[in-house]
Amino acid sequence: MAQNGVKKHPVEEQRRREARRILNRVERESEQVGTSSMARSANKVRRHFLGEEIPGDDYIEILGKRIARGLAVVAFVALAALLYINYVAPH
Repeated sequence: MAQNGVKKHPVEEQRRREARRILNRVERESEQVGTSSMARSANKVRRHFLGEEIPGDDYIEILGKRIARGLAVVAFVALAALLYINYVAPH
């Protein structure tokens, strides 16, 4: 028996349980896919900035790429700040 003493149809109750089960499964799977995708993206960015895509035998080349990529980040931040100061910030 359901609420208010009204008996629900077994077919309707079965459909509701099935729908609830499907929604729970979709929610679980979407969380797993989203988390793993963000983790892969973060690892890819980390490997890029550390220069890990090059074979480890040429240390000078790895060091040069790390320095260049670090300077690129600094230049990006400086350019973004300059553009903000000149065009967005009130004078």
